[in-house]
Amino acid sequence: MNETYALTETTYYILLALYQPNHGYGIMQKTEELSNGRVRLAAGTLYGALNGMCEKGWIVQLPVESGSRRKEYCLTEAGFAVLDNELARLEKLVKDGRKVLEEAR
Repeated sequence: MNETYALTETTYYILLALYQPNHGYGIMQKTEELSNGRVRLAAGTLYGALNGMCEKGWIVQLPVESGSRRKEYCLTEAGFAVLDNELARLEKLVKDGRKVLEEAR
């Protein structure tokens, strides 16, 4: 994967919430938990984001069990790569910021 993305906080936490397969409501809960309540998703926002991530190949919808309406999703290798790239990007931002502030003091 050669492309690098600067993720929104919402996208970042949705992807983090999918470190293991999860369904919509579970993703909403895990996202809120991981972000310490900063990111609260409405159903429409979540499912729009999930559709976009599926189209990009970052996540996949798992097969739905017979008679169930619950859709579960999980990260793909591309999704893990996007998270790895974002984490490296954020770490670089923090490192650069700390360096500038240390030099300024």
